[in-house]
Amino acid sequence: MLSRSRKAKGRVLQNKVREILLENFKELEPDDIKTAVMGESGEDIHMSPAARRLIPLSIECKNQESLNIWKSHEQAEENCGDHIPCVVFKRNRSKTYISLEFDKFIEILKGS
Repeated sequence: MLSRSRKAKGRVLQNKVREILLENFKELEPDDIKTAVMGESGEDIHMSPAARRLIPLSIECKNQESLNIWKSHEQAEENCGDHIPCVVFKRNRSKTYISLEFDKFIEILKGS
């Protein structure tokens, strides 16, 4: 697959994640959540302080047929700053999933 095609595929997932977050957090404005420009280092989903209070995640998006989840988590952890690193991933004709450290998942459930 061409590099351009891979980036376009990744951009599709980033846009989908942004749309879903905005649909589910009605109190946010469209400019509270933005997608990264392809090739930009750091998080794939940029959030305003208002969005970050509601969504304590640092999101790395992967739209790949074959995913090295460990390498993806390593990348998410390098880019997360003080936020919870997670990987949102899918492949062609599949559902979208999220992966994060189990302890952090429990923190989110408890509202910590």
